[in-house]
Amino acid sequence: MSVINSTLASSLPSGGIGEISTYFKVTNHLQLVLPISTFLIGYFGGILCGPLSEHFGRKPVMIVSFSLYTAFTLGCALAPNWPALLVFRWLCGVMASAPIAVVGGIYADIFSEPRKRGIAMAVFMGATTFGPALGPLASGFIATVSWRWCFWLGLILAGATLPFLFIMPETYVPVLIAKKAAKIRKETGNSNITASSELEKKSVRHILTVVMTRPFRMILHESIVLFTCMYLSLAYGIFYLYFEAYPIIFQGPNSIYHFTPGIAGLAFLPIGIGASICTFIFIWYDSFLVKAQKRNAPWAAVEEYRRLPLACVGGPLYVVGLLWLAWSAKPGVHWIVPILSGIPFGMGFLLIFMAMLNYLTDAYKTFAASAQGIASTTRAIAGALLPFAAKPMFAKLGVDWACSLLAFLSLGMALIPWMFIKFGDRIRANSRFCQHLKKLDEEEAEREEKRQLSERPPSSEKVDEKV
Repeated sequence: MSVINSTLASSLPSGGIGEISTYFKVTNHLQLVLPISTFLIGYFGGILCGPLSEHFGRKPVMIVSFSLYTAFTLGCALAPNWPALLVFRWLCGVMASAPIAVVGGIYADIFSEPRKRGIAMAVFMGATTFGPALGPLASGFIATVSWRWCFWLGLILAGATLPFLFIMPETYVPVLIAKKAAKIRKETGNSNITASSELEKKSVRHILTVVMTRPFRMILHESIVLFTCMYLSLAYGIFYLYFEAYPIIFQGPNSIYHFTPGIAGLAFLPIGIGASICTFIFIWYDSFLVKAQKRNAPWAAVEEYRRLPLACVGGPLYVVGLLWLAWSAKPGVHWIVPILSGIPFGMGFLLIFMAMLNYLTDAYKTFAASAQGIASTTRAIAGALLPFAAKPMFAKLGVDWACSLLAFLSLGMALIPWMFIKFGDRIRANSRFCQHLKKLDEEEAEREEKRQLSERPPSSEKVDEKV
C-alpha cells in the first residue's frame, strides 16, 4: 500500500498539468515537467532511508517518512503558488522514497527462502509499475473538477495507509535482538546481557561515515550494483518520459489522435496490463525453477539463473514495445495499434525490474536496503531529467526516430543480465559485501547448529555425550 502511494503520487499531476498551468499562469513547457520531475528528484531520499533502516530499524523509518509524506501531500493540495507547489512536491518525493528503498530490505528480513521472497518482490514490483500507470488515468478525469483534487485524492489514499504502518511489526533482526536483550536485562536484572548490535558504534560520526556512505560505497565498488543501477535508470527514465511523450501522441489538438486528458490517461492502461501479466510469468518461472532443482538440473544450481533469465526476456520485450510505438503512431493508423504497444512495454519493464532488483536483494540480503536505496536514487534522477528531453527530441526527430533512439539504447543495456549470468559468480566472489555476508551466514549457521545440539537430551545419542 505504501509503495502504491509513492508511485501513484509520482505521476498524479500528469493528467492535470493543463489545469495547473492555467491556474498558475505557467507557459514555459519545460516548467510544466517540474511537478513530476521535482518529485522524482526527491527520491534521492532513498540513500538516506535505506541505510537508516539498517541502523534504527525498518518500522521507525517507514512511520516517520510516511507521516511527513502525508503532511506534504496536504501542502500540495493547498499550495498558494507555483514555487510552493514545486517545493511540496520535492518534499513529498523525499519522504515517498522510503517505501521504495526499505520494502526490499523488509522482504529480505522476513523471507529467508528465496522463492517466497521472490514472489513477494514480484507483487512489490507490480505495485511500482501499476501505480504510475494509474496516475494519469485518475488525474485526467478528476482534474476537470479541480487540479487540487488530484492531491486530495493522494491525501485520502495516504491517510488510509498510514494506520497500517503503526501496527506493522519491526522486522530488522539486529533491532529485534537488541529489544529482546533489553527485555531480558529488565526481567533478570543482569546488566551483562547484551546484543551484538548494541556493542556497535552509535555515534553520529559512525552513522555519517559508515552507515550513510554505504550506498555510495556499494555503487563505487560493487559491479552488480553499478550496472544494475545503469540499466534500471535508463528503463525508468524512459518510463517517465512516456508521461510527456503520450500527450504528444494522443492528447490535445496538436497531437496525432486528439484525445481529451481523461481519455489519454486510458492509453496507459495497457502498460499496467502488461505488468499484471508479468506477475503470472514470474510465478510460472519460479515453479519451473523449483522442478529443475528437484531433478538436480545443473543450471538450476547457479545463483544467477534464479532471477536473471526474466530480465533476458524482458529486455527484448521492452525494445519491441518502443519500436512498436515508434512506427505505429501515425495519422493513418488506428489509435488502438500504438496503444497496444504498452503491453510488451509494461511486460518488459516489469520483468527487468523484478529480475534485477530481486538479484540485488538475493546478493546483498542484510544490506539490501542500501543497495535498493542507491538504485532508487539513480533511477529517480534519470526519471526526473529524461522527460525534459521529450518535447525537443520528439520535435526534432519525430515520434518514429525518437522512440527508435530510445529502443537502441535499451537494446545495448539488455546485454547486462546476460553478462551477469556469465560472470556473476566471479563478481560475487570478489565482492567485499558478498563475502562479508557469506561469512556472517556461516557464523550464524554454526551458532544455530551448536544451539540445536545443546538442546538435545543428554542421553539420546553418543554425539551428545561428546558435546
